[in-house]
Amino acid sequence: MAPKKTKSSDNFFERVYEIARQIPEGRVTSYGAIAKALGAARSARMVGWAMNASHNMEDIPAHRVVNRNGVLSGKHHFEGTNLMQQLLENEGIEVIDNQIVDFEKHFWLPDVVL
Repeated sequence: MAPKKTKSSDNFFERVYEIARQIPEGRVTSYGAIAKALGAARSARMVGWAMNASHNMEDIPAHRVVNRNGVLSGKHHFEGTNLMQQLLENEGIEVIDNQIVDFEKHFWLPDVVL
Protein backbone atom coordinates (compact mmCIF):
# COMPACT_ATOMS: atom_id res chain seq x y z
CA MET A 1 0.00 0.00 0.00
CA ALA A 2 1.37 3.39 -0.98
CA PRO A 3 2.04 5.84 1.81
CA LYS A 4 -0.26 8.76 2.32
CA LYS A 5 1.00 11.63 0.19
CA THR A 6 2.33 14.52 2.20
CA LYS A 7 3.87 17.77 1.13
CA SER A 8 7.36 16.19 1.23
CA SER A 9 6.26 13.19 -0.87
CA ASP A 10 4.59 15.56 -3.33
CA ASN A 11 7.95 17.31 -3.70
CA PHE A 12 9.74 13.96 -4.12
CA PHE A 13 7.21 12.89 -6.75
CA GLU A 14 7.74 16.17 -8.66
CA ARG A 15 11.50 15.60 -8.59
CA VAL A 16 10.92 12.07 -9.96
CA TYR A 17 8.75 13.50 -12.74
CA GLU A 18 11.42 16.06 -13.66
CA ILE A 19 13.85 13.20 -14.31
CA ALA A 20 11.26 11.02 -16.05
CA ARG A 21 10.49 13.82 -18.50
CA GLN A 22 14.17 13.77 -19.54
CA ILE A 23 14.26 10.09 -20.56
CA PRO A 24 14.90 10.13 -24.30
CA GLU A 25 12.59 8.31 -26.68
CA GLY A 26 13.89 4.80 -27.33
CA ARG A 27 15.63 4.67 -23.95
CA VAL A 28 14.64 3.45 -20.49
CA THR A 29 15.86 3.90 -16.94
CA SER A 30 15.17 2.12 -13.68
CA TYR A 31 13.38 3.09 -10.49
CA GLY A 32 16.68 2.74 -8.64
CA ALA A 33 18.60 4.92 -11.11
CA ILE A 34 16.07 7.72 -10.60
CA ALA A 35 16.28 7.30 -6.83
CA LYS A 36 20.10 7.46 -6.93
CA ALA A 37 19.98 10.56 -9.14
CA LEU A 38 17.83 12.22 -6.49
CA GLY A 39 20.28 11.31 -3.72
CA ALA A 40 17.83 8.80 -2.26
CA ALA A 41 19.32 5.50 -3.40
CA ARG A 42 17.11 3.43 -1.11
CA SER A 43 13.87 4.96 -2.40
CA ALA A 44 13.31 2.96 -5.60
CA ARG A 45 9.95 1.78 -4.29
CA MET A 46 8.83 5.37 -3.73
CA VAL A 47 9.88 6.17 -7.32
CA GLY A 48 7.55 3.32 -8.33
CA TRP A 49 4.73 4.91 -6.36
CA ALA A 50 5.40 8.20 -8.15
CA MET A 51 5.26 6.45 -11.53
CA ASN A 52 2.02 4.75 -10.53
CA ALA A 53 0.55 8.12 -9.55
CA SER A 54 1.46 9.67 -12.92
CA HIS A 55 -1.08 7.85 -15.08
CA ASN A 56 -3.17 10.92 -15.87
CA MET A 57 -0.10 13.01 -16.69
CA GLU A 58 0.50 12.81 -20.42
CA ASP A 59 3.90 14.50 -20.15
CA ILE A 60 5.36 11.73 -17.94
CA PRO A 61 6.72 8.80 -19.99
CA ALA A 62 6.17 6.24 -17.21
CA HIS A 63 6.50 3.40 -19.72
CA ARG A 64 10.22 4.21 -19.94
CA VAL A 65 10.83 3.31 -16.27
CA VAL A 66 11.46 -0.38 -15.61
CA ASN A 67 13.07 -2.45 -12.89
CA ARG A 68 16.83 -2.93 -12.52
CA ASN A 69 16.80 -5.98 -14.79
CA GLY A 70 14.78 -4.40 -17.60
CA VAL A 71 11.56 -6.15 -16.63
CA LEU A 72 8.32 -4.26 -17.24
CA SER A 73 7.36 -4.54 -13.60
CA GLY A 74 4.92 -1.62 -13.77
CA LYS A 75 2.98 -2.97 -16.76
CA HIS A 76 -0.11 -3.85 -14.71
CA HIS A 77 -0.63 -0.13 -14.02
CA PHE A 78 -1.20 0.60 -17.71
CA GLU A 79 -4.54 0.28 -19.50
CA GLY A 80 -4.80 -2.81 -21.65
CA THR A 81 -2.82 -5.99 -21.39
CA ASN A 82 0.34 -4.98 -23.25
CA LEU A 83 0.21 -1.17 -23.45
CA MET A 84 3.56 -0.60 -21.75
CA GLN A 85 5.24 -3.10 -24.07
CA GLN A 86 3.53 -1.60 -27.12
CA LEU A 87 4.67 1.91 -26.20
CA LEU A 88 8.27 0.72 -25.83
CA GLU A 89 8.15 -1.27 -29.06
CA ASN A 90 6.80 1.80 -30.87
CA GLU A 91 10.04 3.50 -29.81
CA GLY A 92 12.18 0.66 -31.21
CA ILE A 93 12.77 -1.26 -27.98
CA GLU A 94 12.37 -5.03 -28.36
CA VAL A 95 10.56 -6.72 -25.47
CA ILE A 96 10.20 -10.49 -25.04
CA ASP A 97 8.44 -12.11 -22.08
CA ASN A 98 7.96 -8.71 -20.40
CA GLN A 99 11.70 -7.99 -20.42
CA ILE A 100 13.75 -5.65 -22.60
CA VAL A 101 15.96 -7.79 -24.80
CA ASP A 102 18.97 -5.45 -24.94
CA PHE A 103 18.62 -3.58 -21.67
CA GLU A 104 22.20 -2.28 -21.68
CA LYS A 105 21.75 -0.78 -25.14
CA HIS A 106 18.58 1.09 -24.18
CA PHE A 107 19.46 2.04 -20.59
CA TRP A 108 19.70 5.77 -19.85
CA LEU A 109 21.45 6.93 -16.69
CA PRO A 110 20.04 10.17 -15.33
CA ASP A 111 22.35 12.90 -14.07
CA VAL A 112 22.61 13.29 -10.32
CA VAL A 113 20.33 16.07 -9.09
CA LEU A 114 20.91 17.21 -5.53
